[in-house]
Amino acid sequence: MPPLYVVEQGARVRSVARRLIVEKDGQELRSAPLDQVDEVVIVGNATLTTPAMKLLLFEGVDTVFLTLDGLYCGRLVGPLSKHGSLRREQYARSMQPEFALAAARACVAGKLRNMRALLMRYQRSLNLPELGQAAAQINALIARAEAAGNNASLMGVEGAGSAAYFGVFARLLKRDWGFRKRARRPPPDPVNVLLSFGYTLLAKHLEAAVCVAGLDPQIGFLHEVSYGRPSLALDLMEEFRPIVADSVALRCLNMGLIGPEDFTPGDDPSRPVVLSEKGAKNFIREYETRLVDEFIHPVLKERATYRRCFELQARAMATAIRTGGPYRPFVVR
Repeated sequence: MPPLYVVEQGARVRSVARRLIVEKDGQELRSAPLDQVDEVVIVGNATLTTPAMKLLLFEGVDTVFLTLDGLYCGRLVGPLSKHGSLRREQYARSMQPEFALAAARACVAGKLRNMRALLMRYQRSLNLPELGQAAAQINALIARAEAAGNNASLMGVEGAGSAAYFGVFARLLKRDWGFRKRARRPPPDPVNVLLSFGYTLLAKHLEAAVCVAGLDPQIGFLHEVSYGRPSLALDLMEEFRPIVADSVALRCLNMGLIGPEDFTPGDDPSRPVVLSEKGAKNFIREYETRLVDEFIHPVLKERATYRRCFELQARAMATAIRTGGPYRPFVVR
């Protein structure tokens, strides 16, 4: 089931019986039966009535709050799942250096493989030598990631791979959008704005998948545990960054689904570039389309969607935690 996104500024979400209604200025914008919504995402200045909030909590439907720029504010969730024994095993595994490092290596190696796959897809159509060179650099880093002796060296390998990848990212775009490097605090250009927006959406989807699998999203293996950080969700998100969020950003910009008119200068140093409401809606639409596109899963050999793969990878991590076996990331062919 898809999330219910509320992007309209000044809108309100209320409930009638078991139906969610989005309205603004007394006009109903849309509605949906609760059993057809798996999550509510509030973007920017919209409100949720108390009865609607209680209904969502009671029914176990998470509510996520984002800024208009796509920055994650927080989420309303119901009670923790009943998988207490699994979470206890997760905490124990996080204290086992060998298991934690092996899981972290897998997350980074998966990300590097999918970065390479995206670059090679574009190389086949654009035939630019620098794309092939960057893909070769990333390919050489995969073995280093899988053999890294500690998290510090692993993060160094990941950083080198990201530098090679984003060093040629502008070559994947059909026009110059002012992108020079990946920068997120704050995003200084339209490309970085969309990348950050996509990563925020991706992170909250992986956090939800981790919770569904019965795991604690705060306790990860690659990302250090830090107050309020969904470290495990961020771990699992790494392998999906290139093939979901980056792919959607490139499609929106290259297909003209989001144009220069959708970006305006911000009036605050923390928001140098602002994405329009229309641009945010278009990005969310394409992002959701990406999540429901069907393909043949490279391991299971059956039809799947990226939304389904999020859950499969969270459950794969749960299995690794229970058994002490390896975690295998999702890698496209």
